[in-house]
Amino acid sequence: MTFHCKNYDINADACKKLKGECLPGRRGCVLEGRVAISEELAEKIRLLEEKLRNRG
Repeated sequence: MTFHCKNYDINADACKKLKGECLPGRRGCVLEGRVAISEELAEKIRLLEEKLRNRG
């Protein structure tokens, strides 16, 4: 990633807060609503949220 976040675990390449893949701007992320995200990242977030919904 090209930003700094206190919740980003560089060794695991993951979000410590959300205990999973680091996708800036996703629901629960400290950057949610504070940054503009690309269409590609928005699609990754949508796919991840769909996957998480189907798991539970």
